[in-house]
Amino acid sequence: MELLEYTSRWNSHRLGSLFQEQKEKNTDFTRRNALKFTYGSIVDKPEYDLTPSLIDTYSKYTLVNTGDIVINCLNLNYDFVSQRIAIVKNDGIITSAYISLRARNEAINPMYYCYYFKAMDSRKMFHGMGTGIRLTLSYNELRNVPIPVPPRAEQDQIVRFLDWKVSEINKKVALKRRSLDLIKELINSVFAALVENKAGSVRLKRVVSLENDYIEINPDESYRKAGMYNRGRGIFLRDAVSGKEMGDSRFQRIHSGRLMLSGQFAWEDAVFVTSSKDEEGVASHRYYLLKSENKDVPVEYLFGYFISQKGFTDLQQCSHGSAGRNRPLNINELLRIEIPIVHNPESVRKLCNLVQAYMAMRPLVLREEEILDELRNRIISDVVSGKIDVRNVTVPEYEHVDDIADDDSEGDEESDDTETEMDEEV
Repeated sequence: MELLEYTSRWNSHRLGSLFQEQKEKNTDFTRRNALKFTYGSIVDKPEYDLTPSLIDTYSKYTLVNTGDIVINCLNLNYDFVSQRIAIVKNDGIITSAYISLRARNEAINPMYYCYYFKAMDSRKMFHGMGTGIRLTLSYNELRNVPIPVPPRAEQDQIVRFLDWKVSEINKKVALKRRSLDLIKELINSVFAALVENKAGSVRLKRVVSLENDYIEINPDESYRKAGMYNRGRGIFLRDAVSGKEMGDSRFQRIHSGRLMLSGQFAWEDAVFVTSSKDEEGVASHRYYLLKSENKDVPVEYLFGYFISQKGFTDLQQCSHGSAGRNRPLNINELLRIEIPIVHNPESVRKLCNLVQAYMAMRPLVLREEEILDELRNRIISDVVSGKIDVRNVTVPEYEHVDDIADDDSEGDEESDDTETEMDEEV
């Protein structure tokens, strides 16, 4: 396994001599604040209830304290699982599927090692320690890894410096996100004004067709699986894998100019309009591609509808189940909803132009964010390893900005729902 090289002025110790794994379970329900992992942060879940079906689940959660480090050790080969390392800010409980580490003594600043592990993760140094088909990491693989031990004062200074620099980068990312959000708000406003004087309504299935262009997977060819962000924020393609690694799902071609919906996370507004770039990927049967069959109701209009409050409510009401975030969309139920119809071609065209501008801007902002992410990772790596010496750097007053939550993307490996064909209207 490749290790993160660090300055020779620091000593090193085995990870297990610095951190112990937390295994104490919530068997007596002394804590009710369940926590969850969200893009480099540990945040509160809604307070759990002690119904019989959930008692056993929460009794197996691990007790964690402020300052503990949590590692999302699952699916190391899935690049869409971003920011796997986080520090606990409030005592609570968290799923035992993660690794929870607690410092053994006061010579350790947990936040320094949180940054250090983030640097290791960004350079995929945990991958070589993963085991099993899904590359899962365990404490046993981590405990003998040598890691640096800077003096406590230097650890503290590194944390101050990185908190400052990371906050500056996070602020820039937030501004770019805000520029996209403003366009979405404008789309919502224009759509709401457009349908104030609607001419009527029609069932969705009267104006679209469900496209099922399935392909036969060749084990010797490479494919890029498609995924979706929630809140109408786009489609992404994963790194190419061979056909033999594609799993048991059926896959379909993606054609541009279609409304794509996630079959598992449509209820979180995982909906977008496909582009020519998306045609490089394939979508599993857990996604639905809708083709407009009515020139008066283009897919951009449908996107505007589904990110409106009424359309968002329709997506939620047509998604059922309670398996975590997975709530399968009943496509037949969705196709029977009534959508507003507007006989105003010029106004519809202006809305579509606005949606197209949003679609075009989204990948540009994503690329800018990727550059900022690369910068953040490089700064963290160089500083925690001592390659950049910050002992004499004066950290100014600054506004702290947390990492922007963006692990709200989903993967087609999440569940094994069966595909649903378009049925006859009732």
